[in-house]
Amino acid sequence: MKKKSLNGKKGELEAAEYLIANHKYKILERNFRRGKEEIDIIAEDNGTIVFIEVKTRKDAKYEYPASSISQKKIEKIKRVAEFFLYQNGIYNVECRFDAVLILKNENKITLIKDAFR
Repeated sequence: MKKKSLNGKKGELEAAEYLIANHKYKILERNFRRGKEEIDIIAEDNGTIVFIEVKTRKDAKYEYPASSISQKKIEKIKRVAEFFLYQNGIYNVECRFDAVLILKNENKITLIKDAFR
């Protein structure tokens, strides 16, 4: 299992705080795991369950954060999301997948709602 960097953990905390303060999300879970797969943040936004991938980069010199969310990663997140819903007996509720992108050198946080469409 790949360990998260300190930068990644700080980014996830920063993302959660940003979602609460600026978008009024209610955080339900952080770092929800199923085996080796994980969802960074699970939140509720006006009755919608939101599964959130957080990408933190020092700068965009080599790669903008969003470009590191591959199709394979998206499929893993969707599998873990299904498990979360099943495990918690959540049915017939609207769900979506968001991404929070953090560029440290620009002190910039971007929320992309419905990021996997």
